[in-house]
Amino acid sequence: MAGPQQAPHLHLAELTASQFLDIWRHFDADGNGYIEGKELENFFQELESARKGAGVDSKKDNLGDKMKEFMRKYDKNADGKIEMAELAQILPTEENFLLCFRQHVGSSSEFMEAWRRYDTDRSGYIEANELKGFLSDLLKKANRPYDEPKLQEYTQTILRMFDMNGDGKLGLSEMSR
Repeated sequence: MAGPQQAPHLHLAELTASQFLDIWRHFDADGNGYIEGKELENFFQELESARKGAGVDSKKDNLGDKMKEFMRKYDKNADGKIEMAELAQILPTEENFLLCFRQHVGSSSEFMEAWRRYDTDRSGYIEANELKGFLSDLLKKANRPYDEPKLQEYTQTILRMFDMNGDGKLGLSEMSR
């Protein structure tokens, strides 16, 4: 029997958006959009192991105390769960891209406005080329430098995150997640 699966890229170096997504999916085992309960405990244990492996001095407090301190610091809305945007602030994500994406379409009205603007063919879906245009505009608005390969990587990462049926385009219900 194989041992427990290690987190794909859990270290304290800067992560690409794709690596961040791999880590998110590793810890959000039930896919509900939160790291909570046993998932949170597993995340914290692996984070502590990574910190020790990187030579970061860890206090002698017990695990429960460390988790409480951690949640006070990072659980911004104090709901007892870690959301993707909260994790993006914990892990040093490349250009904090996912957080930037999430903040750009924060409210439902902003989301619908962006949807109408980028669904250029009015098909009811955001295809990869339309998503690429959205991401390009988002990166320009955030003054974040990018090149064509990076834009392609970001486009594929967003598709991996939200394209639940694997058809290569985003439906309204998929994007509203």
